[in-house]
Amino acid sequence: MPEEKIDQLKPFQARAIIENLRKGTVPIDYVPFFTVGRENWLRFIEDDLDHYIAEGGAKVRFVNGDYGDGKTHFMSVIHHLALQKGFAVSFVVLTREVPMQKFEVVYQEVVRQLQLPPDFAGNGNMKVEQAGIRGVVSGWSESWAAELDSAEDIEKKLTALRVELSALPGMDANFANALTGLLYNRFMPLQERETREGRDHSHEVLCQWFEGGKIGKKELKPFQVFEVLNKVNNKRFLGSLLAFLRHLGCKGLILLMDELETVVAQSSSVRNAAYENVRLLIDNTEQARFLHIFFSIIPDVISSEKGFKSYDALWSRVRSIGERQKLNYRNVLIDLHRAPLETTELIQLGLALRRIHEISYRWEAKDLVGEELIEQVCVNQKRMGLLSEVRLFIKQIIRILDMAEQGTPPGEDFDLTEQVLSSRREVEQEKMEQLQPKWDS
Repeated sequence: MPEEKIDQLKPFQARAIIENLRKGTVPIDYVPFFTVGRENWLRFIEDDLDHYIAEGGAKVRFVNGDYGDGKTHFMSVIHHLALQKGFAVSFVVLTREVPMQKFEVVYQEVVRQLQLPPDFAGNGNMKVEQAGIRGVVSGWSESWAAELDSAEDIEKKLTALRVELSALPGMDANFANALTGLLYNRFMPLQERETREGRDHSHEVLCQWFEGGKIGKKELKPFQVFEVLNKVNNKRFLGSLLAFLRHLGCKGLILLMDELETVVAQSSSVRNAAYENVRLLIDNTEQARFLHIFFSIIPDVISSEKGFKSYDALWSRVRSIGERQKLNYRNVLIDLHRAPLETTELIQLGLALRRIHEISYRWEAKDLVGEELIEQVCVNQKRMGLLSEVRLFIKQIIRILDMAEQGTPPGEDFDLTEQVLSSRREVEQEKMEQLQPKWDS
């Protein structure tokens, strides 16, 4: 645990971490503070990123864990790791608004959440002011400002660029034309009867097209773009996006799909449509390059009759991931549920939480919430068969720290059992809210 970095946090940063932890998440920039006990999994993921995905490989893996086991946090660690290694990353939470059975909507969220590596400059002086495909293509177009001069020069260079982009492996002609269309829009002098307002409108049309929006074909025709995103061509859109990111200098694309388990609670027609899209993504990686997809699931997705086995076309591809066997850190299944944190690792996590809480609220916690108390919380949670529930542990520690900071430190009459039960009720309520049916169409 990087204590020296924790000590560099400002009170507002520490407060933001604590508030996010109350809601069950960790800000992406701070996940290394809480990464304990997952070194084996991460070591092999890192090896995959460096020596397989970055060299042109592609694969899908599933992060398995019950609610509270730390799946979302683990996905956030992968998110942080991949960005640091030079990959583009998109972290998508599957919700009512982003349902797996509607891949066009999932694609829209993928490009909306797209992030490039920190301090990314691409193959030139590219600066990206915001996340998402809009920020990426806008930053890329601005990077051409120093390259283009007269109208004749613009025409010549952009014609060559169109040919170069179209020749990229996986690049669709519509995507290549939309990219060069952005540059024509940005740099070509206004034509006769053309207005600045009209030019700005055309720019917005192209940005919405990149975001997967439904744009009239009449508005796209001037740019030689003849298709909009749909369930038939979304695979080509994803391939073109990946080709463009590679052209910019990214090592590849990492897609993180969180909370796939919510599909289990839906109707059979919805489940089948969602599982078909998972199957298509798995099949896509057999032809794709520089692509890694992670799905987070709960054990029921593998074992339940409403899980993967309910859809033969998918089950035939993932059947082996449900086999009980000795942990294989290179397996398709990253089984956090079978590799819970040890007591010593949770204590280490608890000490980090204590330091962040101290910085957040400007107080000294060591005398009131010592390492012995944190260990007692672990022992009690283990006695109740709940040691693997990391979210439960975090809630308990933050609750104890809150009470101590407000003048009610745990004393001799402090009931750890009631403490864990109270925190568990909160976790169970969150779980019920998360797993209840949210969409049926």
